Amino acid sequence: MKPLILLMARHWGMCFGVRDALALVEEAAAAAPVTVLGELVHNPVVHEKLRVQGILRAPLETSAQAPTHQVAITAHGTSDRLRRSWAGRGHRVIDTTCPLVRSAHQRLAELVGRGFAPVIIGQKHHVEVRGLAGDWPHAVVIEDGDDLEALPDVPKIGVVSQTTQPWPRVQQLVRMIRERRPSSQVEWIDTICRPTKERQQALEDLCAQVEVLIVVGGKGSNNTRQLVQRGEELGCVAHQVETVDDFRDEWIEGAGRVGLTAGTSTLEATVFQVRDRILAIARARGATLPAGGV
Repeated sequence: MKPLILLMARHWGMCFGVRDALALVEEAAAAAPVTVLGELVHNPVVHEKLRVQGILRAPLETSAQAPTHQVAITAHGTSDRLRRSWAGRGHRVIDTTCPLVRSAHQRLAELVGRGFAPVIIGQKHHVEVRGLAGDWPHAVVIEDGDDLEALPDVPKIGVVSQTTQPWPRVQQLVRMIRERRPSSQVEWIDTICRPTKERQQALEDLCAQVEVLIVVGGKGSNNTRQLVQRGEELGCVAHQVETVDDFRDEWIEGAGRVGLTAGTSTLEATVFQVRDRILAIARARGATLPAGGV
């Protein structure tokens, strides 16, 4: 049997926005009970970590009261309308919105303020996209080419995107918007976040060198799913795991080079558990993890 080499992506795992949001909520919970409005991150391992600390969850977009005085907006952000609503019900609102998501909100507000009709590229039902559109009832969300029919026929169209969208996909949709509305001034502001771009580029570099790709992250994580999809597009056999218990040894039977990466809401400890599992197989076949990433 040929030796097995494991390569890790140069950029992988939890981004600073998610890490900071987690720290803020844990700090608040140490002082008084806190309820997270929605999912702090799309990762069941993190959910369990918070549950053990007594941190509660409640829906964000309802009129129900949360069971605690302190409530936390997640890293995905929300509309100013909902922030005011929760504060108006007497809650202390802890806002853990990622600064890069907040920047996307600001860029969209600037476009609207300059007379552009708001258009958002992203997943219609994703909490970040709902937050971006929440203060602009006339905003149009473009998820794929079929949604272009909803574009307004107006002189000025302003476009931003969900921060975790793939760069090539956003570029393609912007081109399609311009083609669909050739007489409109279409202004696109790039709001894809740097960690997303870094992880996508690192994935491309990794897939050029491996046969099998393992992506660690929650099944509900948009950016994790996109890493899997992109890996498959680049010719890798890709598998997604939430924890090491999901890993199957047969996935890498006969493989010579295996790549490992993780979504932006994945804890380092989870990735290291999967890494160690693969390394145990690699050592049995006479190989080790190269220094650094690719």
